[in-house]
Amino acid sequence: MASDPQRGQRSTNGTPHPQNGYHRGRNSNGGNAPAEPPDEDRKPTSDEVRSAFTPPLGVPQPPLPEDESSTTSEFALPEGLRPEAPAEQEGSAFAPPGGAPTGGFPAFTPPHGIPVLSLTKEAPWQDRMRTMLRMPIHERPTPERTERPDDETGPAVPRVLDLTLRIGEILLAGGEGAEDVEAAMFGVAHAYGLERVEPTVTFTLLSISYQPSLVDDPVTASRTVRRRGVDYTRLSAVFRLVDDITSEGITLEEAYRGLAEIRRNRHPFPTWALTLASGLLSGGASILVGGGLLVFVAAAVGSMLGDRLAWLASGRGLPEFYQFVVAAMPPAAIGVAFGLAHANVQASAVITGGLFALIPGRALVAGVQDGLTGYYITAAARLLEVVYLIVGIVVGVLGILYIGLQLDPGLKRLNPEQALHVYNEPLVQTGASMLLALAFCVLLQQERHTVAFATINGGVAWVVYGALANVAGLNAVPSTAISAGLVGLFGQLLSRYRYASALPYVTAAIGPLLPGSATYFGLLNFAQGNLLDGIASLIKAASLALAIAVGVNLGSEVARLFLRAPGPEMPGAGRRAAKRTRGF
Repeated sequence: MASDPQRGQRSTNGTPHPQNGYHRGRNSNGGNAPAEPPDEDRKPTSDEVRSAFTPPLGVPQPPLPEDESSTTSEFALPEGLRPEAPAEQEGSAFAPPGGAPTGGFPAFTPPHGIPVLSLTKEAPWQDRMRTMLRMPIHERPTPERTERPDDETGPAVPRVLDLTLRIGEILLAGGEGAEDVEAAMFGVAHAYGLERVEPTVTFTLLSISYQPSLVDDPVTASRTVRRRGVDYTRLSAVFRLVDDITSEGITLEEAYRGLAEIRRNRHPFPTWALTLASGLLSGGASILVGGGLLVFVAAAVGSMLGDRLAWLASGRGLPEFYQFVVAAMPPAAIGVAFGLAHANVQASAVITGGLFALIPGRALVAGVQDGLTGYYITAAARLLEVVYLIVGIVVGVLGILYIGLQLDPGLKRLNPEQALHVYNEPLVQTGASMLLALAFCVLLQQERHTVAFATINGGVAWVVYGALANVAGLNAVPSTAISAGLVGLFGQLLSRYRYASALPYVTAAIGPLLPGSATYFGLLNFAQGNLLDGIASLIKAASLALAIAVGVNLGSEVARLFLRAPGPEMPGAGRRAAKRTRGF
């Protein structure tokens, strides 16, 4: 009969497989075992119901095949390779994980995470917040959260954003740089637990955006700066408030009360003191360029008259451009009057001293600083403001000079070339420079404990400039840049020592370096019709002004090299800066 193919399979010893039929076996004593009944006569057990592909007895069982529903990825780690060590703990998606690879911040995400930042509260909040602002969002550390009871919630997001904008408004209106304003806003929001915030500062607009999570809609608030006022006492108070918020952890209500007190506080110097300081500033500047006692008095009187006229124009609601026009006229008129009277007075020094009180050095330094730190829109707006104010000064002085030249074309005494280049009295000029810086401190409404430091800083700046320009014979532009760099260096160190703004220690100290004589000489050449000489003088004045601004910023950056700024917890890591774009 036909044989069954399954029954034809045999094991290795020639005995039919028990699964395929019955067989005769032997017991342990060598006897024959009883024959098993046929398959159709007995009930098969579960152990005997096997596949035809089951290996015979004595052969090891092969590994069970994997279930098709549990397939593995083709990128799975093969056997024999050691897997990487898992991360210690899983943190926030916006917090840098643990681990510290060698070197600086990598261009890619390392396998064990991004290095942790050490933002200790011993460092000034400016450095801590500036460090975080210059980091990408995904690398910023999360705020330190305090444990609250279950029934207590954090501060309301709209109130935190409102407080942040109000603080930024005071700083921006007081002349602070855009980077420091953003750092303050970021610090306030970060201190109250708002992690993913992005402040934005332009010349007249402040905005801040907060997104609770990736799936929530962002909350955005903005505020417009419509009025600007110079009050460095209020500026310093806001800096202390931000330091209390970021370091001491004061409540939101306490922060609002502190901000209200800052706004209620009156200016430290009354209006008549500002007018007197304006006269002292012009008088000191006239002595600085070679004037005598009579020139000092004339320049002081002219500047005070101009200051009163500017206050009158401001009370009538005239724009700032016209305020500078009317403020520049009285000193120029007094100088022209001395020239027409042929008096033995250096009329050019009178006009030059009046220009020192009007040149917007503060706005110029802030504009160049914003440009160097990457805030180009704000820098362009500030520099455009400086241009308009200088044009107002030019219109006021040039109009008076033109009238004087029409009355007497000679007016040789208005030519400052000889008087302003041969005068070299170190002691007198050093005292005049310190008087000029002191008057600037009063005009800027500085705190009284900062006046002495700023005055000494201004005297040191003029001594360094005189040593480089008059003794060493160095060109005026690099001499000015080096002197301004020292001003910025000392100002930055003093501000870090006192946890305050650097502006009170810097702005007044650069007063003796302002290009008043070069500006006046260019205007006089324009009035006399010497266009080429006038353009050359104005270019020199612009070069000196830029040297002052760049020197101050460079000195501030050099100061940070000596300070232990927050950075990655690894050797050789420091404060991150913007990458070079190569114009792309």
